[in-house]
Amino acid sequence: MPTSTWQKSSYCGEGESCVHIAANAPRSTVHLTESADPTNTTLTITPHAFRALLRTLKTPEKETHRV
Repeated sequence: MPTSTWQKSSYCGEGESCVHIAANAPRSTVHLTESADPTNTTLTITPHAFRALLRTLKTPEKETHRV
């Protein structure tokens, strides 16, 4: 299993509590972790799910609460 290279979010700034993504994960998975998590839990999702997450995070709040 190849070693993942973690990249810190560009939105993190100088803080210690940051989201990291594996830059060289296998193409079938995306790995996310949070640096302040003492258990070093890693979330593994598909690229499709990651794109959906990013789309949701970028959508203005009023558009995400449609009925």
